[in-house]
Amino acid sequence: MPELPEVEVVRRGLERWASGRTVAAAEVLHPRAVRRHTAGPADFAARLAGRRIGPARRRGKYLWLPFGDDGFSVLAHLGMSGQLLIQPPGTPDEKHLRIRIAFEDTEGGELRFVDQRTFGGLSLHPGEDDADGLPDVIAHIAPDPLDPAFDEAAFHAALRCRRTTVKRALLDQSLISGVGNIYADEALWRSRLHYERPTATLTRKQTAELVSHVRDVMNAALAAGGTSFDSLYVNVNGESGYFERSLDAYGREDEPCRRCGTPMRRRAWMNRSSYFCPRCQRAPRPAVAR
Repeated sequence: MPELPEVEVVRRGLERWASGRTVAAAEVLHPRAVRRHTAGPADFAARLAGRRIGPARRRGKYLWLPFGDDGFSVLAHLGMSGQLLIQPPGTPDEKHLRIRIAFEDTEGGELRFVDQRTFGGLSLHPGEDDADGLPDVIAHIAPDPLDPAFDEAAFHAALRCRRTTVKRALLDQSLISGVGNIYADEALWRSRLHYERPTATLTRKQTAELVSHVRDVMNAALAAGGTSFDSLYVNVNGESGYFERSLDAYGREDEPCRRCGTPMRRRAWMNRSSYFCPRCQRAPRPAVAR
């Protein structure tokens, strides 16, 4: 599933190629792609026509395109295989094209939502009363660590109060958004923290270092265009990311740790995998029964 850097790369592409343009018509080719829009495909298409798209926004893994006239936005969730593509005029339809949005201007081209597995989709929602017009259905999503609104002190306080482990906390979108399995493993490796480390044991310094490493990993991935392990993730121009070449932990089972040389390990974790160095990232000691 795309993580924050992949989604931010797409947001930047939409900002360049879609923001400021007016929708001429929208066509829903698969109803599942707008299943979160409860009024249905016909209503979704009709309400987009004639709308002018505002600056593309993102919070965590969610993207939205606001409309300045009534506070509504098109919210996009890419799911596991969703792609938002800007295609030149005459480009053949993709096999898994789900939604087509044409523009009124003479620049031509169209915005397409392509989704092989149909886990993602687009929907229309009112925005919160703030500068970003955050869609109401994602108001519970916390700011991400690259957001100026991210409150590091509040994040540390929340970690200390929760009876959970550090990787679970990193994936909790109500605490910190945009971090997925890949970048969690990378940040934990850089922080020398085991994924099962209880959050209540983290010092303020350790939390600050962890957040700093999350930011560093995400910024490096953004500079590389995101992480891509197959052809399902692409940006708006159909180009795949390549940050996987620089990963230090994720996907490196049995390869030597780049810090100490110990073979990296993989463990099944919450229907996912966790990759770590058993020497650099010591497992927490079991609690002693009293």
